[in-house]
Amino acid sequence: MLPHEKVYTRLGISSIHRIGVFAICDIEKGSKLFEHDNTEMVWVGVDEIKNVSEKIKKMYDDFCVIKDNGKQYGCPQNFNQLTMAWYMNHSDTPNVEIDENYDFRASIEIKDGEELTINYKTFSE
Repeated sequence: MLPHEKVYTRLGISSIHRIGVFAICDIEKGSKLFEHDNTEMVWVGVDEIKNVSEKIKKMYDDFCVIKDNGKQYGCPQNFNQLTMAWYMNHSDTPNVEIDENYDFRASIEIKDGEELTINYKTFSE
């Protein structure tokens, strides 16, 4: 398999939040996005990061899934492993949905060049 197979997106400049995820081809409704992004999330308690710098704390706030009234962060195993999925911006009218396994799918047909968005409230506090 070549590195580009089943790749539908790339990072780009977003009007929503500076960086976003954009379609590089038309994506059919229901398509599973980020097919080979299968690194398990780790859960980090807020107490575990109380002594880190503000810049590091901001990475948790910006990129992680937040649960248990802000007491738990769902993170990549290492922030050096941030993939495109971690850069999707929030929208109240998203074109991407997430399932219970944190798999992302196109909720509507997405056109080439369109920014992919997700409603953070469906999986994060």
